[in-house]
Amino acid sequence: MSELKNDLILKALKGEQTERVPVWMMRQAGRYLPDYLKLKAKYDFFTRVQTPELATQITLQPIHQVGVDAKTPHLHII
Repeated sequence: MSELKNDLILKALKGEQTERVPVWMMRQAGRYLPDYLKLKAKYDFFTRVQTPELATQITLQPIHQVGVDAKTPHLHII
């Protein structure tokens, strides 16, 4: 397993001091992203949720593109 590069949200959850307030988003906030829309057009719902690589890619898109610290996946909209 690779080393965690951003543990800001974990520190905040443990009540530790952080250098800033962590930002997180729900998956729904990424539904407008062009990369997500391409995957949605290419793969049906069940393929997206039953393929770990696709589900992971979809889950991480807003983190990489928007720059938040964490996200909450919601399978009903993957």
